[in-house]
Amino acid sequence: MNTIKKLTEADLIQMVLQNHEGAIAELLDRNKSKFYTAAYLLVKDRYIAEDIFQDACIKIINSIRNGKYTEDGKFLPWAIRITRNLCYDYLRVAKRTPKVTMPDGIDVFDFLSNGEHTMEDRMMNKQSSDSVRKMLDFIPYEQREVIVMRMYGNLSFKEIADMTNVGINTALGRMRYGLLNLRKMMDEKGILL
Repeated sequence: MNTIKKLTEADLIQMVLQNHEGAIAELLDRNKSKFYTAAYLLVKDRYIAEDIFQDACIKIINSIRNGKYTEDGKFLPWAIRITRNLCYDYLRVAKRTPKVTMPDGIDVFDFLSNGEHTMEDRMMNKQSSDSVRKMLDFIPYEQREVIVMRMYGNLSFKEIADMTNVGINTALGRMRYGLLNLRKMMDEKGILL
């Protein structure tokens, strides 16, 4: 099993073509946080992002097995593109689905799906994260994308640059300006985190 961990992605892909289950698990395990982060960044809901992540893993493996991936050393950007496309498909459908909110502004489906926590826990979590989420919505998309990938996805700036098809200096600049914008908003609103 330890030998599988030492293989390159190209070797793992060849093993996936031969239906080697250990290679499939290793290939997905190496990149799972990046796939999930790409999904979460776009849909902004962890449960939906988990569903899209699972669909993306299935689609990635099926695409490899069906010969739709040619090894050129760009597995991660190719797989992220699949994940993003699934997110866009979801968002197109969600845009047509009406949102049902209660009088206090909570989405009915959020209320129903979070039965494992007490109402007090949900309210405290919501209050502590709402300020940051709201502020993230007010900064430019490119800056928000880099901040979420870096802070929540624990991706390196090199990985972020590759995933967003920009140079590493551009990714660093977007992070810097995004954080400056967040700090400015926090100062204006008197928010301490």
